[in-house]
Amino acid sequence: MNSVAGLVLHRARRWSCVLALVPASLLLSDCGKKHHVTHSLPPAPPLRSGETGLASWYGHPYHGRAAANGEIYDMEKLTAAHRTLPFGTWVRVTNLTNDKSVDVRIIDRGPFVGGRIIDLSHAAAEVIDMVGSGIARVRLDIVSAPMVAAAENWYAVQAGAFREKERADNLRASMEREYGSAQLVFRGGDVALWRVLVGREPTEDAAEMLAQKVRQEAGAAFVVRLDK
Repeated sequence: MNSVAGLVLHRARRWSCVLALVPASLLLSDCGKKHHVTHSLPPAPPLRSGETGLASWYGHPYHGRAAANGEIYDMEKLTAAHRTLPFGTWVRVTNLTNDKSVDVRIIDRGPFVGGRIIDLSHAAAEVIDMVGSGIARVRLDIVSAPMVAAAENWYAVQAGAFREKERADNLRASMEREYGSAQLVFRGGDVALWRVLVGREPTEDAAEMLAQKVRQEAGAAFVVRLDK
């Protein structure tokens, strides 16, 4: 055997010893095409269907002003306001007193009144025959909803809403001292309001636990979605 052949054989034996120490799973991972591993966020929790409570409706002075998602609110279109559902969600609202239903698209935030779960447009309220009464007990069923990344699902607690910024800022400062996080969100229009939002929680359940604490200090408090 010449020196070149001996050198090749020596190197081959050395590599065979090294490869024998490598787990088979690592060797197999190099077979065929290489795959890039991506670490994705966990999916957002499913939206809750079957929510029941009181529905109200709203028209003037909100008609013609910007809704929370930025589009102009038209009370004669089938839309609604909800505190936590993503914008663009379609909801079937069934009046539990007469079994009439209507499908509405969520474009706004509210209502911020205890016991109420959705604010309907005038047109939607007409369909389920609740304009005269002003409120009705309803059930909400999700028809369709946009895909929302888990990283965009954050919730806070609305501790108050004020026309005077000074009053809102006083409450914000108090909530920030107590809970470490609070912010003002301005809602313009004919009835301009400064909303005080406390906390930043990844789930509605966690936000509801915070809301229970906030209610002891600020009275009425509601879980709301943190929109961009």
